[in-house]
Amino acid sequence: MNLILLCAGYATRLYPLTKDKPKPLLPVNGKPIIEYSLEKIAKYQEIQNVYIITNNRFYGLFCEWQKAYAYQHPIEVINDGTESDDDKLGAIGDLAYVIDKKNIESETLVIAGDNLFDFDLDDFFKLYRDKNALAVIGAFDVEDRELAKQYGILDIDENNKIVSFVEKPRDPPSTFASLALYLFSKEGIHLVNDYIDRGLNKDQPGHYIRWLSENKTIYAVVCRGHWFDIGDFDSYEKANKFYSENT
Repeated sequence: MNLILLCAGYATRLYPLTKDKPKPLLPVNGKPIIEYSLEKIAKYQEIQNVYIITNNRFYGLFCEWQKAYAYQHPIEVINDGTESDDDKLGAIGDLAYVIDKKNIESETLVIAGDNLFDFDLDDFFKLYRDKNALAVIGAFDVEDRELAKQYGILDIDENNKIVSFVEKPRDPPSTFASLALYLFSKEGIHLVNDYIDRGLNKDQPGHYIRWLSENKTIYAVVCRGHWFDIGDFDSYEKANKFYSENT
């Protein structure tokens, strides 16, 4: 199984913090954000290859970090060649880039490099195996319909099947926000290029998930614990406060 960490964004809403440093390498309680996800994944021995996709502006910084970071799985940093928010490939574009460059044809876990959560993924992997799923998506209950309007929202049935996906809905069908946490089977990985070839939106991962859910059967696990969507200074400060008080 492969792990792809999506780290090619420019995080302009966090300028000047992210003007010269990628968001996944910003410290939370003294540790880069990306390391929290890697530590949660470390116990899953089926992960054999770790790929970090970033851009040309931050490629060198990720390489420096990677050389200094001891991890039990091999980590390779990949440069998508972009220079700014104006020419970025988008999250799905970057995912396709890694799949093609590394000739990936097997199960792949995909996580946004700025994802920050404190729960393990045992139920996530279990559902994937039990359902022999094409894909499993992580979800988090934000417990507030006004807040849900800011996210991609999943409607999930009693069997954990995703029955709808709506990006930033005016009238949310639920409060289950889609995390940037995805596990794809071999077929799910192959379908990324099919999606790209159709000329569909390559920016947010939720667009691919919506397309998949409308054409295939995929599932979601509601994760229990704490999750931080670090998109601005307020959310960054909240994450630092939580981890400084709870670690």
